Amino acid sequence: MGTSPSTVFLYYILFLLLGHCCFCISQQERDEITELPGQPPNVTFNQYSGYVTVNKEAGRALFYWLVESPASRAPETRPLVLWLNGGPGCSSIAYGAAEEIGPFRINPDGKTLYFNKYAWHNLANLLFLESPAGVGFSYTNTTSDLYTFGDQRTAEDAYTFLINWFVRFPQYKHREFYIAGESYAGHYIPQLSQLVYERNKGIQNPIMNFKGFLVGNGVMDDYHDYIGTFEYWWTHALISDSTYRLLRNSCDYGSSQHPSTDCIKALNIATVEQGNIDPYSIFTRPCNDTSSLMRKLRGHYPWMSRAYDPCTERYSNMYFNLPEVQKALHANVTGIPYPWKTCSDIVGDYWADSPVSMLPIYQELIAAGFKIWIFSGDTDSVVPVTATRYSVDALKLPTVINWYPWYDNGKVGGWSQVYKGLTLVTVTGAGHEVPLHRPRQAYILFRSFLENKPMPRQKV
Repeated sequence: MGTSPSTVFLYYILFLLLGHCCFCISQQERDEITELPGQPPNVTFNQYSGYVTVNKEAGRALFYWLVESPASRAPETRPLVLWLNGGPGCSSIAYGAAEEIGPFRINPDGKTLYFNKYAWHNLANLLFLESPAGVGFSYTNTTSDLYTFGDQRTAEDAYTFLINWFVRFPQYKHREFYIAGESYAGHYIPQLSQLVYERNKGIQNPIMNFKGFLVGNGVMDDYHDYIGTFEYWWTHALISDSTYRLLRNSCDYGSSQHPSTDCIKALNIATVEQGNIDPYSIFTRPCNDTSSLMRKLRGHYPWMSRAYDPCTERYSNMYFNLPEVQKALHANVTGIPYPWKTCSDIVGDYWADSPVSMLPIYQELIAAGFKIWIFSGDTDSVVPVTATRYSVDALKLPTVINWYPWYDNGKVGGWSQVYKGLTLVTVTGAGHEVPLHRPRQAYILFRSFLENKPMPRQKV
């Protein structure tokens, strides 16, 4: 039995309608995370994650995770903050999102999550980016890319990511926008900020309404970083007098990107003298020494279950390698022999370009009037507070508010100095990852940054 022409026409119209509706769901909606495995109940905020292509020819795509502010905090009125971790070659999902400022922390079982009481998304919408390609879930289809990344391409790819991401999330166009991060992101952040600034010139009401940046324990200037780091090691009794002198005489501060043979020998001696410590947090035990201790303490003292745990990186490796987690995040499935890792084994080892100083960019952006804050945990021996202070001092900025203690619940939370165009904040007792070691104090710092208010001076 044949089909009448009118019926065929109706089928054709129906086909067109159905075909059109296949595209009704936007990429933003496809990226929405419905539920993360092991997440606690009563999640009241939206999350999105997925890929944004930054170079079609090479097949480079960067992975992001957006965590919006809770519905009760009016996310549509909150600024957007891009968070970057450094390395180079380390994941912003592993560190920034899962250990520091994200909405969840990972339990020791590596399968379940709990709420982070001091998550920064209570103050701003957070955009975590795994950068460059080859880090975390971000990828490239051109293998040679992994061996040729450097500061310049990383900044260009991050900028391209942002341009394309704002197309996908138009509700964030013209929103107040900041960049934050730590460690080698002390290079990423100023360079990306400079790109945004330069390409916004001459544009009224730019899509990227960039307002400033925030850097923690960041690499700033090779010359002052070397001097400050060696001095920190010596003043904190991590190395001998003779090794301190050897380092100062053998290492050519900042004149070359490649340490001399004598400098490497001196650094090796310093490493031996420092012993089995966590250089990122010199007064806390490394993970292997504390995992059994933490389990025992939790059995006797339940309140310690949310105390600092040095094994958080281990939990990230477990959680983000779960197939169900990767599926929920819309990430490419990894596995043996290419598991997801907190830091890449390749990216960073073959870094192509790394300027010896970020200070000229700071000077340019300070002169342009952006809000710039630098913070430093004072128990980090990798990028220590002394290195940061030497770099800031080299900018020769006029002082607006002299060095003073800031307070949290009547206790000194650290110290601060406000310069013309830059604010420096230290956080006492915090290591390299300030929000991991001192989450409440880091939250206060972030709130002060967004409000553009000095750190609280009253002992209340």
